[in-house]
Order: sequence, then structure tokens, then C-alpha cells
Amino acid sequence: MKITRLLKAIVITAAMAISQFSFAADIEANADDNDIAIKGYDPVAYFTQGKAMQGSHKYSATYKNAIYHFSNANNRDLFKANAEKFAPQYGGFCAMGVAMKLKFDTDPQAWRIVDQKLYLNLSKTVQKKWLSDIPGHIDTAENNWGELKGLTPAQAKANSL
Repeated sequence: MKITRLLKAIVITAAMAISQFSFAADIEANADDNDIAIKGYDPVAYFTQGKAMQGSHKYSATYKNAIYHFSNANNRDLFKANAEKFAPQYGGFCAMGVAMKLKFDTDPQAWRIVDQKLYLNLSKTVQKKWLSDIPGHIDTAENNWGELKGLTPAQAKANSL
């Protein structure tokens, strides 16, 4: 009887640890309730076409527990070959928000490629602030991301108060 209770306790504890680990990985990427990143926009198109382009569910790939859509098979294949190159920085959360120790959603139309990396912002208005000191905001965001990436947006907000 004691062994059964002990085994049950070990299984429950392990399951809780696994679910916490999975949850932490899930919040590293900014995705909607269906796990779609960048509101379905094609992350490769920012680099290859120089503009924000809506992707299609016909061409998709998964990276860091988020599903990315692409406008064509070639873009999907480029992403699959080197997702880290094309995926937005900070898991697709707002670059200015991360610089402020917060996790905000993004507008796929408020974007910029800097040093071959894709950065997204909450809005074009927020992006204007981010553009005022791109190197400084990136440095600050890089320092903050390690602490933020495992937090939900609500936890990040609570920590910043």
C-alpha cells in the first residue's frame, strides 16, 4: 500500500514537472490560441520580398511550439532549413516591450530587419519609439530576454511593477 502511494506521488510530481517545463517552452513564442505565430504572416517574406505577407495554412512549419505559415513552399523550405535565421526575435513578442521588461503582442506590419534579424513591434506608434535608438533598445532587450522568455505576458507585467 505504501509503495503504491509513493509511486503515485512520484508519477504526479513528474507529471507536474513535465507540464511546467512544457508550459515554459510554450510561452517562449508569441502565438494565438491555435499556436499560429505572427498572426499567420510569412516570416521569410520579410527577408525575401521585403514586406509583410500573409501566409497560408497550406505551407506551414513548427518552431519552438509555434506554427508559422508561409506564402509558398519555397519560403517554408527555407524556414525549415534555418528557422533561427528567419524567426522573429524574442519569440515574436514586441522588441520595444522586451526592452521595457514586458511581453506585448505584435502587429506584423510593424517590423524591421536589423543585422539580418527580424524584429516586430506592438504597433507602428510603438515602433517609432523603438526606432529612436535601435542599438540601445536591442542591447536592453537582449539583457532582458533571458529573464522574460519563460514568463507569460501577465507574469512579466507583474514582475515589472
